[in-house]
Amino acid sequence: MEIIAQGAEAKIILKKDFIIKNRIKKSYRLPELDKKIRKRRTKAETKLLTKASKIIPSAKPLSTSEFNTIKIPYINGIKLSNELNNFEFKKQKEILKQIGKSISKLHNSDLIHGDLTTSNMIYKNGEVYFIDFGLGFHSNRVEDKAVDLHVLKQALEAKHFQNWEKLFSVFKQGYKNKQVLERLKKVEKRGRYK
Repeated sequence: MEIIAQGAEAKIILKKDFIIKNRIKKSYRLPELDKKIRKRRTKAETKLLTKASKIIPSAKPLSTSEFNTIKIPYINGIKLSNELNNFEFKKQKEILKQIGKSISKLHNSDLIHGDLTTSNMIYKNGEVYFIDFGLGFHSNRVEDKAVDLHVLKQALEAKHFQNWEKLFSVFKQGYKNKQVLERLKKVEKRGRYK
């Protein structure tokens, strides 16, 4: 077993050919409340992963413990946050168009990822797999879908700044939902403090 990542919410452990996502106890919360929160979030993420895996490339959970652990198949690919900039620009555009199509399918099923960054995308055998639905939720609101896209746009600007505008433009070609893209403009105007 090897810890391959750790965030504020969970440890990610690699064990043979699967991942164990273990939600971390929060000592600042009452123990009973902490158990309830971790149980609810683990259950919610498992449901989202299961639904998403039927719609887009994503790992379907193998099992869930009662309180804080999700067992997921390991996707042995490359993390896009580390490698996207190293690809030829033509390939970068192909990848972003594919991401647009996948997110469109996710949103058409009223699933919000909640943390759309290239850190949560694995590239394997020409496909982009989406991971970490820990901040995800169900919503049919155009606003929530636009905010999801806003997070991706900010992530591209920060991590892939060399070509981010062109890449986001290609993403939109794959995404195509005009209503959400129009709302994104309003979300961005609200978020500017320049």
